[in-house]
Amino acid sequence: MILRKPLAFLKKDFLMEISYRFAFFLQFGGIFFSVVMFYFVAKLIGDAPTVQSSLSRYGGEYFSFVLVGIAFSNFLSVGLGSFSTSIRGEQMMGTLEAMLVTPTRLSTVIVSSSQWNFAFTSIRVGVYLLLGALFFGVDFSNASVLPALTALVLTVIAFSSLGIISASFIMIFKRGDPLAWLISTSSTLLGGVYYPVSILPHWLQVLSLFFPITYALDAIRLSLLQGYGFAGIARDLLALTVFSIVTLPISLVIFRYAVRRAKKDGSLAYY
Repeated sequence: MILRKPLAFLKKDFLMEISYRFAFFLQFGGIFFSVVMFYFVAKLIGDAPTVQSSLSRYGGEYFSFVLVGIAFSNFLSVGLGSFSTSIRGEQMMGTLEAMLVTPTRLSTVIVSSSQWNFAFTSIRVGVYLLLGALFFGVDFSNASVLPALTALVLTVIAFSSLGIISASFIMIFKRGDPLAWLISTSSTLLGGVYYPVSILPHWLQVLSLFFPITYALDAIRLSLLQGYGFAGIARDLLALTVFSIVTLPISLVIFRYAVRRAKKDGSLAYY
């Protein structure tokens, strides 16, 4: 059965996660307080003309804008960090080397080791959007779901590719990865998570075009908040597709090199 190994990984990670029940459910409490905090920040900003002008492309309302931003930026965090975290855990348990000497394909090990993180992040994002819609008046009635899901899939691929490269750094150098830090902080600053890219100085707006989160959040916001179809977000989808096509094979090549290097050094099982 082709899905037997990925499902085994998913079951293992799920059982490990819920074994810490208090921490598991506490994460959802954190989502609630985060949503409430930004709701009152939006109240403080109010309906100032400059705010509405900057956000007119997305409906003119700050809370819905930032809700989508903080919700879907979770995929950036999990994409950059889940692979290195999973690899570190497997190294600490002494199971990584054992898995890599089995007939299991390298790509299966990479994807399966992080699928629970992406599944749980999807649940978290759903909770963000549900809280916004049920309790804080965010209007998703015109949402175009299929274009948003397409943008999300391409976003996950692009972010995951960067995360695989980050995990390669960890496997070789065994210490903090500067790539993940640089991409995470730069994406938060330039990608439009908390404010529209249009308010940045022109040279920073140009720089933001080199980060996939810029296109991801733009496409998802326009689809969910404004009801844009595929034609309306075609530029963003094209950019995310190019990012994915370029970075995914490069990331796998780099990871294969990292594995060979760690095997040669005899450090594959150590973190």
